[in-house]
Amino acid sequence: MQSMSTAAAQEACTAYTKASGSNFYYSFLFLPRQRREAMYTIYALCKMVDSAVDEPLPGSKPLEVLATWRKEVSAAYQGHPTLPVTISLAAHLKEFDIPEQLIQELISGVEMDLTTNRYATFSDLYPYCYRVASVVGLICLKIFKTQSPKAEDYAVNLGLAFQLTNMLRDLYSDAQEDRVYLPQEDFQRFGYSVEGLLDKQSSPALVEFMKFECARARSYYQQAHDILQTLPPSDQKSLVVAEIMRGVYSTILQKIEAQNYPVFGPRARISSFQRLRIATSIWGRSLFTRLAAPSM
Repeated sequence: MQSMSTAAAQEACTAYTKASGSNFYYSFLFLPRQRREAMYTIYALCKMVDSAVDEPLPGSKPLEVLATWRKEVSAAYQGHPTLPVTISLAAHLKEFDIPEQLIQELISGVEMDLTTNRYATFSDLYPYCYRVASVVGLICLKIFKTQSPKAEDYAVNLGLAFQLTNMLRDLYSDAQEDRVYLPQEDFQRFGYSVEGLLDKQSSPALVEFMKFECARARSYYQQAHDILQTLPPSDQKSLVVAEIMRGVYSTILQKIEAQNYPVFGPRARISSFQRLRIATSIWGRSLFTRLAAPSM
């Protein structure tokens, strides 16, 4: 039985997203209200599911918590959710055609962290990145209401770029939690080791390893950008918020590179002011492009 109003559920999702301090928050501000609130809800759902594994409550059993989330997501689609975030989700499903399979696949990705802490090759890592990041992008397309099938390729590539950037930024802290996402074949290729990482050993091999991984992430940003240029103007307009996120995360990657790959230093960050500046710059450039475009 639904325990709270849709409005109260939405307010809870909005407050949760705002309090998270996420890089995504500033991009959402540029959306029309209905889409912005849907994004707050999706962000809150993704974060809560992720936290079940990354920040489990004392005494909780993450696998069981994820199973509960699966049931609650299904309940949202069946019209009888009980949690604020799924009550809000159910309301947005009346406007946005988000397939349940996408959300369930996201949960499957989060679940992989309970069973896998090493990936032999990039081909092995790819499904994880796709599930926890690219799938989120595909969900967002439903809220942005893009029309071209090519927009899906854009979302997949951008999701991979975001996830690889996160892995590079958190390489050492993840290793301390016994999670080493970047491929073992790459460690071997450059003559560096997980043991060296845990011992905080800086070396030319580590620099070359990071250079290679950053180049891979950058290639996915570039692929997303190239695909964007082929999309119809209406879809390019709809994806401005995603482009703001590309600006924010690619700047984080640039910072990692500019600081010569500070694996053991403070986590690479950009300030709230920088994030807002990036957002307003990309939004303004998009607006100018639309105004300057010749009318048909």
